[in-house]
Amino acid sequence: MDHVDSILKQWQKERPDLDVVPMGTLGRIKRLNHYLMRAMEKTWSRYDLNGASFDVMATLRRAGAPYALSPGDLMASTMVTSGTMTHRINVLEKAGLIKRVKNPDDGRGFLISLSRQGLEVIDEAVTAHVETQAQLAAALTDEQIAQLDRLLKQFLVGFEQQ
Repeated sequence: MDHVDSILKQWQKERPDLDVVPMGTLGRIKRLNHYLMRAMEKTWSRYDLNGASFDVMATLRRAGAPYALSPGDLMASTMVTSGTMTHRINVLEKAGLIKRVKNPDDGRGFLISLSRQGLEVIDEAVTAHVETQAQLAAALTDEQIAQLDRLLKQFLVGFEQQ
């Protein structure tokens, strides 16, 4: 039994007329997210990053050389508002992890690019991040992970196609 089972048992006693099975599924996802995020935040903090800064830097890194995107492309990829993205850019630029560079395709615009220091930091951080994720998933077999991925993908697609 897990903590969610205790909650479901209470609801079944108090409201036997309700089907609380979805509450169990979503409650477990919520609790897992909490534990997973705490572990990943510990990893990011070793590099003086948080979830937001890691997200921006990882987005730039996975874009490939020259590790630069327009602010609009960054917003689309990270799904945040322009105000939020501006704040993230300013904080990362002040830390020396990113820089603004002229857009070679648009003389009026600029791109956000990883600095040399930023590239080094994100490469180390993403390596540690992947190791942390592997440790977190170690409780499941490869087959269980594949099964869970298929189910979560099916669940997520229902929301993303709306």
